[in-house]
Amino acid sequence: MTQTPIALEDRKQDGARRYSPSSGRNKADIAEQLKTILPGEAHVLEIASGTGEHGHAVCDLRNDISWQYSDPDAESRASEDDWRQENPMQLRPALPLDMTAPDWWGGLPDYNAIFSANKIHIAPLEACEGLALGAAHILKKEGILCLYGPFLQEGNSAPSNLEFDKNLKARNPSWGVRDQALVKHIFAKAGFNGHRLIEMPKNNHIFVFSRD
Repeated sequence: MTQTPIALEDRKQDGARRYSPSSGRNKADIAEQLKTILPGEAHVLEIASGTGEHGHAVCDLRNDISWQYSDPDAESRASEDDWRQENPMQLRPALPLDMTAPDWWGGLPDYNAIFSANKIHIAPLEACEGLALGAAHILKKEGILCLYGPFLQEGNSAPSNLEFDKNLKARNPSWGVRDQALVKHIFAKAGFNGHRLIEMPKNNHIFVFSRD
């Protein structure tokens, strides 16, 4: 099943290159966290890279990283490849990966880390399940997976995240801000029993999964 490209914001564009308002606000904070989280000489696969700004920002801080862009949307891949021109030694040409496709990981090399920002809440739950399953195949034993975005917590969810969840479900019943316990369960089924949450601005978190 091919995913419909999703953007919940108006994006500026200069040629093929796109600029995301949300990425503009959060990319520096995310990059600062990933700078310390990612292992040395990491080979990173980014899922749903969007405009390509996150990979560019992280590689600006870590010159030892190889960053693989991917997105099911052709125009997003074109933007990612345009950002790549500024750092072709670290940023890899974008791949057309779709987490709902069977065996989407087929033919890919092993990675030290997988990263995805603001993906699983604007996609069907099958995309999160597909991401977990694929990660189990392509992440090295000591590899980590990092998800950035909003998450619900039973009995203690931020009001803004609850409102966002309602808004998403009104747009598409298969979308929604995912509950932390559900996300942990999905990744535990794929062998990722280690997890930790890093608080980020605006009631967002980075969820870090490992096989520990």
